[in-house]
Amino acid sequence: MSAYLRELFSLHGRRALVTGGSSGIGYAIAEAIGRAGADVVIVARRPGELDQATERLRRHGVTASSISADLGRRDAVKHVCEVAGEIDILVNDAANNIRKPMAELTEDDYEQTVAVNLTAPYLLGQHFGPRMAERGWGRIINLGSQQSVSAFGDSGVYGVSKAAVAGLTRSQAEAWSARGVCVNTIIPGFILTPLTEAAQAVPGRVEQLAARHMSGRNGVPADFAGAAVFLAGDASAFVTGQMLFVDGGFFVH
Repeated sequence: MSAYLRELFSLHGRRALVTGGSSGIGYAIAEAIGRAGADVVIVARRPGELDQATERLRRHGVTASSISADLGRRDAVKHVCEVAGEIDILVNDAANNIRKPMAELTEDDYEQTVAVNLTAPYLLGQHFGPRMAERGWGRIINLGSQQSVSAFGDSGVYGVSKAAVAGLTRSQAEAWSARGVCVNTIIPGFILTPLTEAAQAVPGRVEQLAARHMSGRNGVPADFAGAAVFLAGDASAFVTGQMLFVDGGFFVH
């Protein structure tokens, strides 16, 4: 890599926290940021999967560690804040995907969805964002959804939470961008991950969604590597409060 590209994209000397980092898009982002030079801390619920993901990162030469936490619980979010250390790059990827007809959603469905998809990113931002601002540099990357901007496929409270994530990004950007903290939302298309397994199981659904992408295919986690490295580093210093669609043209088709 030339000195010019290193200046734009190297993340050496940075430390990243990636929630939902044991699988899917979260893992792909953790690996990309780590291979670009950052130390990486991944957070997820299941210790076994976390250990496997951490070892996989280390095989790629990434300095990696993990924290097991259920981000639907505020005490667990507080624990992450207490033990993660100084963080320069916060990636809020952890989410659940409860998708039922609106009238069938329970109060528990609502509470679970909002707790993981919105409250946890908010609380993590409230902890790490001001500290980034004090140091004069930081990056927050929130993972949204097509439901951040449109409704389809029983959006329900999932759609509510993901629309709110886009609003959270704008509020965080307003609060901290002047002090060097850029905050942006990545909007995926339909991505083949464990989170979308229920939709993938519907006969013909995968093919139907692939056809809606201008690229003619559904996404895979590796599609987010470049966007993550860009938004995590100095190359994106004048990009904040935005939604970056990494969706193969899904939204505009």
